[in-house]
Amino acid sequence: MRIATELKDKREIILFAYRTQDYDELNVWREKDGRLSLYLRSSGDAVMFDLLPLNEFPTHLCVTWESITGATSFWVNGLRSMVKIYRRGHRVDPNGAVILGQDPDSLLGSFDKDQSFKGEISDVHMWDSVLSASQILELYENPCGAQGGNVIDWNSDQFQTFKNVVVLTNIN
Repeated sequence: MRIATELKDKREIILFAYRTQDYDELNVWREKDGRLSLYLRSSGDAVMFDLLPLNEFPTHLCVTWESITGATSFWVNGLRSMVKIYRRGHRVDPNGAVILGQDPDSLLGSFDKDQSFKGEISDVHMWDSVLSASQILELYENPCGAQGGNVIDWNSDQFQTFKNVVVLTNIN
């Protein structure tokens, strides 16, 4: 995904949420202290990365996690962080909903405005396998020409927007 925000370490913000009926299955946050984090079926146990801060310029952000090994990395503008081991053997449950910029405390509701994202989110893709370094670099360098995700494809999926969300096209 690409992210731009003016909320510089002022508060926690959720970037990506995948929620099933019973759990926050997969969440990506920018914590109050500026670290980026991945939570898998947990609100207290995350893997944290101290990376470059998000700002008003679009940042390409990619998270990789492999269930078998637990190998987890954040990629910022095509560069990989160190690898950390997190939730080895965990499986993400199906039949959930993806919500960008809001933390759902139930399947499609119970939002907290103090955790909401303010800024721009675009080019969200998701795969059911870990991409290679060259594939991630291609997404960063050539977002229009790179292959879309096989779970979420920003270029072909249908989205619903609510409240103060504005969809802009062709703003390059």
